[in-house]
Amino acid sequence: VHLVESGGGLVQPGGSLRLSCAGSGFTPDFHNIGWFRQAPGKQREGVSCTSVSANSTYSADSVKGRFTISREYAKNTVDLQMNRVKSEYPPDYYCAVDPKSRSLCGLEVDEYDWWGQGTQVTVSS
Repeated sequence: VHLVESGGGLVQPGGSLRLSCAGSGFTPDFHNIGWFRQAPGKQREGVSCTSVSANSTYSADSVKGRFTISREYAKNTVDLQMNRVKSEYPPDYYCAVDPKSRSLCGLEVDEYDWWGQGTQVTVSS
């Protein structure tokens, strides 16, 4: 399994950024995928995830209304559209794949075994 995140960079507070996660080595139809973020010295936290079942999505309360997760099965990609970003957001963003075929995705780090290397987002004016 190989995951590659892209799209990180510098964005002003209140601006938008779109992250992308490209996967290979697994069948996307059977796995939930999530986006996570992490600040230096802090635990990784779940942001948004997309379930195979009913093609549903779930986001943390802290980003609801700001972030949108979307998925293209044919390309095996999962994007995270980040709008109205805040300066206090953690800088490191990761995508991850749940190796089990759960019906609905969650935002617990322990549910995910396959991780990308991450992409960095800097929110600054």
